[in-house]
Amino acid sequence: MSPEELMRVALAEAKQGNTPFGAVIVKDGEIAIAAHNTVKRDYDPSAHAEVNAIRLLTKKLNSTSLEGYTLYTTCEPCPMCTTASIWAGISEIIIGASIKDLIELGVPQIDLSCEEIIAKSFRNIKVTKGILKSDCLSLFK
Repeated sequence: MSPEELMRVALAEAKQGNTPFGAVIVKDGEIAIAAHNTVKRDYDPSAHAEVNAIRLLTKKLNSTSLEGYTLYTTCEPCPMCTTASIWAGISEIIIGASIKDLIELGVPQIDLSCEEIIAKSFRNIKVTKGILKSDCLSLFK
């Protein structure tokens, strides 16, 4: 599947959540898991789409390591989700809209990019931004 097709899966997943955030974790071009934000449903402030996807996949694999996996997310991972990705060993993060984009729309965010957090970590995670950016931003309009 192409990056755009995978981001469309994340977009569809986002529409199922309490707030419009969706994530897909992929290996070798195949979807391993998809998840959405369940903060309100679960009364869990950590139940962001990315964290939910990591939790579901590590449990499915019976492993804490997601080395070699790519995370597709409709919006740039917040500091918590970025850190979870680092600890899980995610190899690459593909982003639709950035934290800056959301802030410009008035969506409350912590103004700290995932690249800044990764740069201070012990991992080298490749980050690509802007895949279907306008579609991802339309979730918030």
